[in-house]
Amino acid sequence: MGADIHGFIECRVTYGTIDEEDSSWDAAIDLSLLYNGNSYDAFGCLFGVRNYSGFRPLAEGRGLPPDVTEEVRGYYEDDPYLYHSASWIGWEELAAVDWDEPNLPVDARVHEYRITRVERMTRREALSQDGRWAPVWATMKALADVHGPEYVRLVVWFDN
Repeated sequence: MGADIHGFIECRVTYGTIDEEDSSWDAAIDLSLLYNGNSYDAFGCLFGVRNYSGFRPLAEGRGLPPDVTEEVRGYYEDDPYLYHSASWIGWEELAAVDWDEPNLPVDARVHEYRITRVERMTRREALSQDGRWAPVWATMKALADVHGPEYVRLVVWFDN
């Protein structure tokens, strides 16, 4: 049985506010509008879910943010028996990631090459910057450019 990712990009609107502390988080866009893949390497690298490639997860098991929007909480709590492994990661954290950091063990899965070799995967390979995750990163970056990197986050959960 496969695992699928669900979630939202949330943004704390600061543009045009007098006091940033008075602003609240908004559910900016449903993740399904930007990403519809099923990459266990990415899930493991980011959130420790199906971490077959052995990365040190960036944001494992954080749960929903305490100030998550009611809209996002509603989607997650819609089926408490189906959804699991809620977590989140901010754009500020993602922007600081060493994308060339390798996974911890040698990737023991079989890969097809013209020659036989073992390798260590990097975060860049698990989360291609120009592949399926590109629309997610571009949206988060655009929001961060307007509102600040500390005010943009990806909130996710998984199903089986």
